[in-house]
Amino acid sequence: MFIPEFRDIESAMELIAQHVHRTPVLTSRQLDVITGARLFFKCENFQRVGAFKFRGATNAVLSLSDSQRAAGVVTHSSGNHAAALAHAAVSRGVKAYIVMPSTAPEVKKRAVAGYGADITFCEPTLAAREAAAAEIISRTGATMIHPYDNFFIIAGQGTAAMEMLADIPDPDAVIAPVGGGGLLSGSAIATRHLAPAAKIYGAEPLLADDAARSLHAGAIQPALPPGTIADGLLTSLCERTFTVIREKVDDILTVSEEQIIEAMTLIWTRMKIVVEPSAAVPLAAVLANRALFSGRRVAIILSGGNADLSKLPFSQDA
Repeated sequence: MFIPEFRDIESAMELIAQHVHRTPVLTSRQLDVITGARLFFKCENFQRVGAFKFRGATNAVLSLSDSQRAAGVVTHSSGNHAAALAHAAVSRGVKAYIVMPSTAPEVKKRAVAGYGADITFCEPTLAAREAAAAEIISRTGATMIHPYDNFFIIAGQGTAAMEMLADIPDPDAVIAPVGGGGLLSGSAIATRHLAPAAKIYGAEPLLADDAARSLHAGAIQPALPPGTIADGLLTSLCERTFTVIREKVDDILTVSEEQIIEAMTLIWTRMKIVVEPSAAVPLAAVLANRALFSGRRVAIILSGGNADLSKLPFSQDA
């Protein structure tokens, strides 16, 4: 099991720089007043395909050998990684086979189809996803690009924090959402090198809190059936991401569904930008832990903006 180091994130940045957007860092005086902290938002909702996932997917595709490129790539994903890999691969002439659960958000199904991938739908279980991907690999010889349990994916995701810390030197804290842990582990590797004094936090829905339980227990804990609106954070840690998180992350903060909706509402209404529920989870963690972040410079990664407009969680009087 190979774990990326900071030099691997630097290599990824050199490889993908001309293919990804250098996303802006935005601030909001109103949110600073509300939270009592100085907040800086790395807007990966403005990234290509609308999420940070395009960084890792691009790094993985550009790192393929000629024979791997010829056979194509395969993954199983319910959303942003599927779209990211489809776009990164097909735009470079590489066949992309995507296994998606039938329950994936319609906006993400349409995005993957629009990028030209070969889609296989399956039952919404990990076993079904893995079985469908294994059949494709057996039939085509395609290379598996796991959504987060992949060296090149983690290194690529770490470039978001690398860019962010070039724009926000010496923050007191860095916060990223955590599902499978690709973004958080990559961000932790970059932050420990570039801003070693900063505290590193993951943010996770209370209804999908296996990463927090794993960190606190010191061993990967089984996931419970997730019921959160943050559909991008439904996956569980793997040994690769957990190894990094256990070593480099200070804590994982959990938030309720109501707190996620409050944070998402504030970002939409005060910052005037579109984020999906998963991206609002780090701000929700700041709102839920005001004393922890009071007076501190906090760098937050807004992970994506692929909100399903037919299922927005806001109440009519929000």
